Amino acid sequence: MSAVLNPARPAPAAARPKTLLLHPAAKPLLFALCLLPFAWLFYGAWANTLGANPAEALIRATGDWTLRLLCVTLAVTPLRQWTGQSALARFRRMLGLFAFFYACLHFLSYSWLDMGFDLDAIVRDIPKRPFALVGFTALLLMLPLAATSFNRAIKALGARRWQLIHRAVYAVVLLGLLHFFWMRAAKNNFAEVALYAVVIAVLLGWRARRRLIGAAR
Repeated sequence: MSAVLNPARPAPAAARPKTLLLHPAAKPLLFALCLLPFAWLFYGAWANTLGANPAEALIRATGDWTLRLLCVTLAVTPLRQWTGQSALARFRRMLGLFAFFYACLHFLSYSWLDMGFDLDAIVRDIPKRPFALVGFTALLLMLPLAATSFNRAIKALGARRWQLIHRAVYAVVLLGLLHFFWMRAAKNNFAEVALYAVVIAVLLGWRARRRLIGAAR
């Protein structure tokens, strides 16, 4: 009788997204979604459906997904603040590691399909071409970020030192944008570059504004 008189109230609308974000299946689902581009490219290479120049398609697609995932990773904190969904933070590490995964695939595709794994040729080629040097620098900066993206590393380094190291992601995304710009400049294709530039400007501008407000206080 009391159950009839006092029925359980449904969860408030604001609590529903948090419940979904904390669901045990949320991380496996995100993992699968992040792997979809890789699966599509792998299938395309196997089925020969990547167009007239599959090598170029693989190199460009892996680079594009690196930049996209870097932007999504940087968007987690602003979205968490704007929406009040603190549970979003639990996905940031996975997104960052997938950005590194696609960056490694991008470099692997270049090393294999462009350079035939000729180490001497790669070492000579990277400093000679500015866009390649910028991209390789971004990859090197991502290495310590990926290597310290674990709780044990945070404890070993200390939260403050760990945060200082991981601020290198701002340099990484700017170098990635410059690398992307030089790649597109060869074909006078700047529409996508402008879109990424706006997104990155908003994400970094939001952080700069927060730091200025914090300093003023």
